[in-house]
Amino acid sequence: MGNKRNSFSGAIGFVLAAAGSAVGLGNIWRFPYLAAKDGGGLFVIIYFILAFTFGYTLLVTEVSIGRLTKQSSLTAYNRIKNGKVWKALGIISCLVPFLILPYYCIIGGWVTKYSVSFATNKMAEVAHNDFFGNFITDKTEPIVFDFIFLLITVIVVFAGVNKGIERMSKILMPSLLFLIIFIAIYALLSNDPDSGRSGLDGLKVYLIPDLKTLTFKKFVITLTDAMGQLFYSISVAMGIMIAYGSYFKKENNLVQSVNRIELFDTFVAFTAGIMIIPPVFVYMGYEGLESGGPGLMFKTLPKVFLEMGDVGKVFGAAFFVMVFFAALTSSVSVLEAVVSSLMDKFKMSRKKAVVIEFFITFILGVIVCLGYNVFYFEAKLPNSGKGQTAQILDIMDYLANNILMPLVAIGTCILIGWVVGPKLIIDEATINGEKFRRKKLYVVMIKYICPILLFVLLAVSLGLFNILGIN
Repeated sequence: MGNKRNSFSGAIGFVLAAAGSAVGLGNIWRFPYLAAKDGGGLFVIIYFILAFTFGYTLLVTEVSIGRLTKQSSLTAYNRIKNGKVWKALGIISCLVPFLILPYYCIIGGWVTKYSVSFATNKMAEVAHNDFFGNFITDKTEPIVFDFIFLLITVIVVFAGVNKGIERMSKILMPSLLFLIIFIAIYALLSNDPDSGRSGLDGLKVYLIPDLKTLTFKKFVITLTDAMGQLFYSISVAMGIMIAYGSYFKKENNLVQSVNRIELFDTFVAFTAGIMIIPPVFVYMGYEGLESGGPGLMFKTLPKVFLEMGDVGKVFGAAFFVMVFFAALTSSVSVLEAVVSSLMDKFKMSRKKAVVIEFFITFILGVIVCLGYNVFYFEAKLPNSGKGQTAQILDIMDYLANNILMPLVAIGTCILIGWVVGPKLIIDEATINGEKFRRKKLYVVMIKYICPILLFVLLAVSLGLFNILGIN
């Protein structure tokens, strides 16, 4: 157990590790896609408002719960308030990263494959329409790359908090930030003589709200998309920030550190939009922006890099290396959330917990990979778009992100807002006499606004708005 409660060396180590968790695949391709889908600037404005209210509230709460209890999410909630309901909340919160890790490492494996392909000068091959489909439907190659990515993740977590997670974050996060800024600047300078579009035209698409076709239903969808993105962005409702908070020293300024995580993550998410939307719009137009999820990153962007010519080789290689860094820092945090829970609940050593979770994750990962060939089927999810079907990966993502995470967040709000009271979190956040400038906002958010918004998010995820025919 000695390894478990090794703390981050200081506030900077905690901020970099937590920011590394926050800056993942969701920020790189999900944020730009949602911004393009939901009317550009409208999504960005709503996201910014929510980040500094809704997101901030959940982030402060989870980090404080972790530091207060010195426990992972599986056991922390029951330490706050003993009872069957809170034990169940802890179990659900641990189930989220358990479900996410297998398919996240698979997508990380996809990124690894693309990074290798660009590094070996296979850009034209990667940009071909059939490349992505042929790759994910292959029976062995996705499993190999899943194993490679998972193994790297396991090695980092196996090394512990200081020598593994913190050391990796101090190296990768500055590198990641440099690459993001470099690619974003180049994206703004891109132009296509054939179409006459420039990077600045793409920036306008990204930032200027499209209010012409706005309806109540579209506003609600944009609002819930932004809320859902925040779960990805700040790593809340999945046990990560509680686990990282448990490694955060009492003498460090919690409020200031959360502010830094919030600013860092919002900056990266916003910059990711600049990095992707302008060049996609320049070379592919509005049609290119319609590609969502994996399609945007694994199908559309390689074509954009090919259109750029020789410079696209460098641009593409830098992009996928950057995405690999982002995916790795996040997968490490997801694994740590599960490992810390196993250690706290079952008094395991770190090494034993990591090895057990490695084998479980890999077995589940193999099943998910085979879901595109051997176990292939088509399902329809409640929040699916017209004509969209789901496979095993999509179902696991839906259960974790659209059902369980909102439930965990709602339970957290009820526990802190109404059962034990916001003062518990406020006292922990200001234990050294720090100023909590958003204290009044925090109380209103945790008691009233966050639960309401979360119930709306859950309703949309369950497809209730479609059932009710709300326009």
